[in-house]
Amino acid sequence: MYRRLVFLALSLTLAVVVFGAYVRLSDAGLGCPDWPGCYGQVTPAHAAEHIAEAESAAPGGPVSLPKAWKEMIHRYLAATLGFIILVIAALAWRQRRDPDVRPGIAVLLVGVVVFQGLLGKWTVTLLLKPAIVTGHLLGGLATLSLLALLAIRAGGLRRRFASPALVRLARVGLLLVLVQILLGGWTSTNYAALACTDFPTCHGSWWPAMDTANAFHVVRELGMTATGDLLSHEALTAIHWAHRMGALVVTVGLLGLMVGLTKQGFGRMAALLALVLAGQVGLGIANVLMSLPLPLAVAHNAGAALLLLVMVVINTRLMPGRAWGVAGSKKHENAYA
Repeated sequence: MYRRLVFLALSLTLAVVVFGAYVRLSDAGLGCPDWPGCYGQVTPAHAAEHIAEAESAAPGGPVSLPKAWKEMIHRYLAATLGFIILVIAALAWRQRRDPDVRPGIAVLLVGVVVFQGLLGKWTVTLLLKPAIVTGHLLGGLATLSLLALLAIRAGGLRRRFASPALVRLARVGLLLVLVQILLGGWTSTNYAALACTDFPTCHGSWWPAMDTANAFHVVRELGMTATGDLLSHEALTAIHWAHRMGALVVTVGLLGLMVGLTKQGFGRMAALLALVLAGQVGLGIANVLMSLPLPLAVAHNAGAALLLLVMVVINTRLMPGRAWGVAGSKKHENAYA
């Protein structure tokens, strides 16, 4: 039961993260402007009158019945996930002597989910502040990563020895991916994905005019500077360009990791990483050149989650040791994460 619930929660978390991106990218984040219900009701159907009034007052605005349903479906899925994680934590504590169970991570996961719920509330009540929305995205990916650790342990995935240098390279690669996801979240929550509409240059330049000071000021309203002025196009360009430069650094770093994995007998890991990375880079370029179509934008968010999962698996499987490579892995095949 514990193992099944862990894998169910992992799958559901991926769905919640991707659907959350769909809600944000379809401008439905304020489809229900209160929390946890919709105008104090359990479903948008019960709040249809209030929704119709809001829509008539601001046609084409953030509130409509379809947007309300998108927002509430996301909340229903997240609430279901939270309940499953509570059950997982209880089972993990009861089975804490089982070597395939990580009760500490399960309890930590409950804390992350509670804080994630608060971030979801503040996302709505604080009107999509970029720092809160980005934090909510990172919280979802933290939940995904912790569940991946539980799933790897519950599934009995064996660790393999690798050279200390390769293990360090994998750690650096994971850190680069995390920073890039942070930059991507900041780009999305500030609606800066189309600040540059050409590729590989931006506005025809390799170093466009940018306002980095206002671009990365964390505490501010959506679309505003810290002083309350409208965020300039130069600031949006700085956000976009930072994400694009980050993608270049991540690609170079992960290419080095792939070479190291291949040389030390981890060809399948390298191939999986190459596949996900190539897809993610391709989606990023396509989003710019095709003016951010919704399916591709959502797929790019899903690609980020998958890339993070692959890096978590790689880092969990590799362990430093003098006996590394294929021979080392066979010799120590009973070593577990």
